[in-house]
Amino acid sequence: MLPTSHNTQQVKRINVEIVKSTLRSMGVGTKASIANLTKLSVATCGTILNELLQTGEIIDLGPDESSGGRPASRYQFNADYASVLCLIIRTEGGIHSITHTYANLNGEMADEQTLILEEINVTVVEKLIAGLIEQHHNVQSIGIGIPGVAHNGVIGICDVPELANQPLGLRLKEQYEDIEVVIGNDMNLTVYGLYNEQQFEEEKNFAVVTFPENHFPGAGFIIDGRPLTGNTQFGGEVSFLPFGVSREEQLRMLQTADGLQELVVQTLVSIIAIINPAVIVVTGDTMDPAMRDGLIQGCRDHHIPQEHMPELTIRRDTRREYVTGLVAVTLESLTYRIQVVEKQW
Repeated sequence: MLPTSHNTQQVKRINVEIVKSTLRSMGVGTKASIANLTKLSVATCGTILNELLQTGEIIDLGPDESSGGRPASRYQFNADYASVLCLIIRTEGGIHSITHTYANLNGEMADEQTLILEEINVTVVEKLIAGLIEQHHNVQSIGIGIPGVAHNGVIGICDVPELANQPLGLRLKEQYEDIEVVIGNDMNLTVYGLYNEQQFEEEKNFAVVTFPENHFPGAGFIIDGRPLTGNTQFGGEVSFLPFGVSREEQLRMLQTADGLQELVVQTLVSIIAIINPAVIVVTGDTMDPAMRDGLIQGCRDHHIPQEHMPELTIRRDTRREYVTGLVAVTLESLTYRIQVVEKQW
C-alpha cells in the first residue's frame, strides 16, 4: 500500500488535472459550475482555482452577471500559459528535413517551418532545439516524430542512419530536466491523428498502414481507443511479417504493381485477422485511391468474410494528421493521469 502522504498528493494532482481539463472544455466557468461538472466539492474547487490563478494557468474574467446575491467569479483556462515544441524528422527521396512547430495548451499550432538539411544527427537536433526553446515562451514539453523506433529515450531502428542507436531522449532530458521529452514513431503518431479525426461515438480498433516509396512498410494501431505500441515500441513493424521472401526481395516487389498489390493484401489480411479493426487507412506515395477495389477483392480472395471486412480508405498524404497526432501526444505528456482499466472478462 502507498503511504498516506503519497496517496493524498496523488489525489490532489488528479483533482487539479480534472479541474483544468473541465475548464478547458467549458471555455468559461464559475467555481460552482466546475464543482457541479467535476463532482468535487465547491471548497476543493475553490482551493485549486486559487492555486491555478497564482501560477497563471487560468485567468479570472471578473464577476458573472448577478441574479441576486454576490456575483461569482468567472474563470477561463489560459491556453497560452505554456507551449509544446514539436519536431518531425524525415528522410524521403534522399532529402533530409525537420519540420518544427509550437502549440499552445489547446493544441493550436503556430510558427510551422521546414528546414532542408544536408544531414541529420544528434548534434543537429540538439542545436535546433536549443535555439527554438530560447525563442519561445515557456516550453514544457518536446515531442519528436521519427521514421523509426525509440524505447526509453534510445532510438533503435531508424531510416535516418545517424540517429539509429542514439540516446537522443536521454540526452535531451539531461539538458532540460524540467521539460518532458517524447519521441514517437511516425506511424504511431499518424494513426493517432487519423483516429481522432474519425470522431467515433465509441472506442474502436483502428489501423493505418503505409507503403512509402523505397522504404519498408509500417503500421500503427489503436486498440479500444488506446494506441498500441508494443512492449519495446516495435509494434507496427509489418515488414517483418512472414511474407516468405527476404526483406531485400520485399523492396523489389514494392517497385512493381503486382508485387505491391500482393504485399499490401497480405499485410491487410494479417491485420484484419489479428485485431479486426473497424477502419484501415492505407497511406504512402506508392498508393492510389483507384487501388481500393482491388485490395478489397484481394482480401476476399484470402477468404476474409464480408462481415469482418473493415472500411478501407486510401490516403496518399497524411502529413497534417502526423503533425496533429504528435501535438496531441506531446500535450498528453503534461497531464497527470492514473489509468483505471475495468476488467472486461
